[in-house]
Amino acid sequence: MRAVIFDFFGTLTDPAAEDGRRALAHRTGELLGLSGPVFWQALSTSFPERITGAHGDTAATLAGLARACGADPGADQLARAIEHHRVGGEALRRPRTEALGVLAELRKRGFRIGLVSDCGSELVETWAASVYAPLVDATVFSWAEGCRKPDPRLYAAAAGRVGADPGECWYVGDGGGRELSGARRAGMRPVLVTNALVPGAARHRVDPDDFGGGHLPDSVPDLTALLPLLGRARVSPV
Repeated sequence: MRAVIFDFFGTLTDPAAEDGRRALAHRTGELLGLSGPVFWQALSTSFPERITGAHGDTAATLAGLARACGADPGADQLARAIEHHRVGGEALRRPRTEALGVLAELRKRGFRIGLVSDCGSELVETWAASVYAPLVDATVFSWAEGCRKPDPRLYAAAAGRVGADPGECWYVGDGGGRELSGARRAGMRPVLVTNALVPGAARHRVDPDDFGGGHLPDSVPDLTALLPLLGRARVSPV
């Protein structure tokens, strides 16, 4: 095994942080001149398009959604909404307690680290300045690639960018977006992060994996348990 490919939200990030996503959207909507629940509905239903880049960057996305909901925010109003949305988004992206230490330890052990995320423009725009960036060798963002999990092109891109064959990669995720079954079909070895110790975490998974009685992946409750599991694998030089 040469590499470990991670999902981002709910896997490297604190799953409990997702509880704040609705309140963030409500306030963004209010700054745009809309009812918070109305904007939340627009943001939620546009998820498939937003994460594949159809709405453009964050500024274009917020402006476009506002207009679709009947608002016409001015330049200053839009700027305030964008700033709030970006700053608030930082809280949603905070690392789970063990995440940075696990990434550092895996790199120390010789693994290459990749990331595949179904995400909007906000993560792409802030990635370089994030605490994760120095610990991740290669990224594959759905917003930039124009497709979402479980599209096989995402997994192939991740393997290629870390310099490994898919069969030499673990794929670690919380199971949203049918990512683990997609990883398995791509030739990677999937590991489910159950987040069993975080009450209610499962409700935030969009389009979760359903193995339907088939061969279940390895599973761990959090990333701390990942190290003993991967520790049994010999790292091949990259």
